[in-house]
Amino acid sequence: MTDGLRVGPVTTVVLDRPERLNALSYSVIRGLRATLDELREDPAQRVVVLAGAGRAFSAGIDLKEQAAGEVWDERAGRVQERYALQQAVADLVAGLRRIPQPVIAVVAGVAAGGGLSLACAADIRIAEPAAAFSAAFVRIGASGGDMGSSYFLPRIIGWDRGAEMLYTGRTVGAAEAERIGLVTRLVPAGEGLAAARSLAAEMLAVAPMSTRMTKSLLNLSRDGATLEQMLEYENRTQILLAHTEDFAEGVSASGERRPARFRDR
Repeated sequence: MTDGLRVGPVTTVVLDRPERLNALSYSVIRGLRATLDELREDPAQRVVVLAGAGRAFSAGIDLKEQAAGEVWDERAGRVQERYALQQAVADLVAGLRRIPQPVIAVVAGVAAGGGLSLACAADIRIAEPAAAFSAAFVRIGASGGDMGSSYFLPRIIGWDRGAEMLYTGRTVGAAEAERIGLVTRLVPAGEGLAAARSLAAEMLAVAPMSTRMTKSLLNLSRDGATLEQMLEYENRTQILLAHTEDFAEGVSASGERRPARFRDR
């Protein structure tokens, strides 16, 4: 997995094990976790694009690695070691929500199991025609909910549709994913990254702190805050931002009908 290609304020993170459909090996898990930790402390990076190399986004946890006897932590007992691994992969989806940058997932192929969960943890999903989404855990005798799938799916596509995917593990193709709102747009093959970077450029046109605070509000809303709570969070956020230099610049630029020149972070 790359550690994140940075072009200006946009970081592109690529899951890079195409020979294994970008399955989440131990090295990929550790690498992605380290990248997310870096992004959380790097305000100069303002948007993250998450993609997979080759013909897949990610096929989820690399079960062959586990079957071969590889262990996450040799110091731990059997149950403790499995639980530590489960916590580590679960922390990836939490990490995607914790970082202040909006995350755009580009799904050009299969997103199954943990791959589906990573895509769902992004703020926005863009699909290419070969995209295929599946909560594959239930088909191998595990729970349909893993790495946040039972949290994200009902919130993204609604309770009934989320339940159907989790109970059956069936594959949802790109066209259906767009129809039910699992992805925001479907673009021609090979154009996913370009579409994500174009969207990132639109996001960069607003003040950096506005972006960070908006993601914070969306996280609170998704986590189930009440209307009264969200109104209070919004009120505090608006007053906070209204006293920044960027807000003053934005108001002046609007009045003068010119592009705003916001601070770079």
